[in-house]
Amino acid sequence: MSVFIDKKTKLIVQGITGRDGSFHAQQMKEYGTNVVGGVTPGKGGTKINGIPVFNSMAEAVKKTKANTSVVYVPPAFAVDAIYEAVDAGIKLVVCVTEGVPANDMMKAVPYAKSKGARVIGPNCPGLISPDKSKVGILPGNIVKKGPVGVVSRSGTLTYEAIWALTCAGMGQTTCIGIGGDQVAGTTFIDCLSAFEGDSATKAIVMLGEIGGSDEEDAAKFIKKNVTKPVVAFIAGQTAPPGKRMGHAGAIISGGSGTAVEKIKALNAVGIPVAGSPTELPELLTEQIKKSRKKSTSSKPASRRPAKKKAAARKKAARRPASKKMVKKKAAKKKTAKKKTTARKKSGAKRKR
Repeated sequence: MSVFIDKKTKLIVQGITGRDGSFHAQQMKEYGTNVVGGVTPGKGGTKINGIPVFNSMAEAVKKTKANTSVVYVPPAFAVDAIYEAVDAGIKLVVCVTEGVPANDMMKAVPYAKSKGARVIGPNCPGLISPDKSKVGILPGNIVKKGPVGVVSRSGTLTYEAIWALTCAGMGQTTCIGIGGDQVAGTTFIDCLSAFEGDSATKAIVMLGEIGGSDEEDAAKFIKKNVTKPVVAFIAGQTAPPGKRMGHAGAIISGGSGTAVEKIKALNAVGIPVAGSPTELPELLTEQIKKSRKKSTSSKPASRRPAKKKAAARKKAARRPASKKMVKKKAAKKKTAKKKTTARKKSGAKRKR
């Protein structure tokens, strides 16, 4: 299994005729994603790398039955692209675009949810399910099919972490980059919940970064709701306060959002935090071993002996009685009858 995308994903590329849109549309198609079309207003009827282009999302969805879109539209128009996709019936919108105003996303995210759609991003690398589908800019050559779910706020550190897992022989179910902006369509908790419910995912790697309280919230959620082994990494551990590190949400302000606070919150619920992405495979191996020992020790004592005894009694009850047993039972009845008669006689004498 996988999370959010799979072989059934039918993808529309919004902004397909632009430099980034056309390049990544081809990359996704070559990986095996079912790219059914693209949208650029005024370019309908043309083709990019053999992919048909439509003038609107409504037209594209109607003709292709698409269920997913990826946004490579400039920041000024990216939110409109999200609204257009959701209104056309798309259920998963992945917004790669960087620099989308937070105020606009504060309206777009709830609107998408009200329509039963999910937004991943903005300012994110997208997601990939090895050997199934890729939506966004994550490189397909660093992933490997396996049992580890990966979710990340960080950007290129996501690639480093995935590559470290792949080199260690730890393949992935789905790798999700949720983006590091202040307002994100999909959170750590959303992804953790999806991985917990996915039978193919046996362990989870979470990559956080400074700023906000997403990691602290995730730690609380993991303690109450996640049964699978989890390890983490926090980017920006040496970042000075007040200095934004890459993402709009990655900033320590007012003494909150520090790496120390996040690591402390994760450690408090039993989640080890790596010093660098390359340490993740070793930590994950240790965490999986601990999880196995815990599940073995918490198993209830075997009830097989009791079951065997019950089965033996049933079997004996079904067995025909031997002649010896019949005589023994008859003798017992005779003795009991004599005792009853004797008690009655002695009672009658006392009454006289």
